[in-house]
Amino acid sequence: MTSLEKKIVLITGASSGIGRSCAEVFAEAGANLILLARRNDRLTTLVSELTKKYGILTLADKLDVRYQASIAQFFENLPVEWRDIDILINNAGLSRGLDKLYQGNLRDWEEMIDTNIKGLLYMSRSVIPGMVERKKGMVVNIGSIAGHEVYPNGNVYCATKHAVDALTRGMRMDLVDTPVRVCTVDPGLVETEFSKVRFHGDDARAKIVYQGMTPLSPDDVADAVLFAATRPPHVQIAEIIIMPAMQASATLVHRKGI
Repeated sequence: MTSLEKKIVLITGASSGIGRSCAEVFAEAGANLILLARRNDRLTTLVSELTKKYGILTLADKLDVRYQASIAQFFENLPVEWRDIDILINNAGLSRGLDKLYQGNLRDWEEMIDTNIKGLLYMSRSVIPGMVERKKGMVVNIGSIAGHEVYPNGNVYCATKHAVDALTRGMRMDLVDTPVRVCTVDPGLVETEFSKVRFHGDDARAKIVYQGMTPLSPDDVADAVLFAATRPPHVQIAEIIIMPAMQASATLVHRKGI
């Protein structure tokens, strides 16, 4: 295993779900964390918990990855001691709506495209050059099984996750002559705020998504990310697809009593 002690790990979308769980497991492993998310109050709470529990160093900032100018400003103001980022976890992402393409909400489309694709690109463009220069580093993109299969009414969201898969493969090709590694972790059903966000805060509808089955937890996915990040430098875990035991594909889920 590669030690993460004192390594600098940057996590986007760190205030909840998979991002928050990644922050926890990397803090436990001794890494120092840069935590970015849109909800500053949650970040403040998380930083307090992690520093008290693990004694690590943290830097947190409110940031929306959709806006390249904000990302540029963040890195311009990043203290020198935090600039040598060892691991970038591109976790920020979301789904909006579950409609037929011809009935889709354009604002939802733009939010998904700007967050899931452009946000990942902006962050990667800002961080990877330093990794190449230092001849070390790793990028972990949080994808989805929606990046491998298209399911009914998932049109634009699935397209964005297919883009994440393609960009991950492209990054790996572009970095093959460097020591920088690239991984994608692609979960199936994970019980987070994902469905609540997709249905614009409709809790009842969101709960139906996980009804009659045991989904993954964010911790399950974070464990997979940690595994990939702690392999020896010559080992590149290119792709991890992780699903609940009760799920066989994007659309085939065994639900008890349903």
